[in-house]
Amino acid sequence: MAPVSIGSRYTLKDDPYSSHSVILDWLGDGRGRRLLDVGAADGLLSRLLTERGWKVTGLEADPAAAAAGAAHCERMIVADLDAGIPPLEGQFDAIVCADVLEHLRDPAGALATLRRALARGGQVVISMPNVAHLWMRLSLLAGRFEYAERGILDRTHLRFYTRRTLTALVTGAGLRIARLTATPVPLYQMVPTRWHGRALAAVHALSAHTARALPRLLAYQFLVGATHDRER
Repeated sequence: MAPVSIGSRYTLKDDPYSSHSVILDWLGDGRGRRLLDVGAADGLLSRLLTERGWKVTGLEADPAAAAAGAAHCERMIVADLDAGIPPLEGQFDAIVCADVLEHLRDPAGALATLRRALARGGQVVISMPNVAHLWMRLSLLAGRFEYAERGILDRTHLRFYTRRTLTALVTGAGLRIARLTATPVPLYQMVPTRWHGRALAAVHALSAHTARALPRLLAYQFLVGATHDRER
């Protein structure tokens, strides 16, 4: 069984409307609290979370990526997530699943298991691509469904979600959605650096506002912040 990992193909998206920026904003300062970074890869987010005072435990399938990311974590666990979530020591005040659940064969089972490691009052933060984005709809109308190296149709994605099915995934795992937002198409990763400037910033800001106004159609990714479902 090949290990499931998001690897180190991804770069930090530091513009204010990106999923990474939203995650960091929602989590705030750690103040010594415990956080589980699921699919930590080479410490892309773990480093910044540690700098903000979180005590980070990383969970990563790829041994090479885990070795690189271990320097940014209090503890790094190497485990194939498709083989099941390994035993975790204690509970966590925050669990981050950034661009990882869509790579798993059983995201629902993984999320339900992770919920049991969430401390009361803690939160799970999830980022997930929106397969119902306008571009995807137009592509399907044209008879196209082509995988790529990254993006919504990243060739390593095994599961695809809309806002409705993502909501069902989260609530089905025994979590209650406390907040949900949308991110725009990551223009800074798509447009050559020489074109970065005020004009692109203005276009990107407009794109972010329209994605939040029309999330089902224009969200590139959804961000969910969830807590324990009190009824479970």
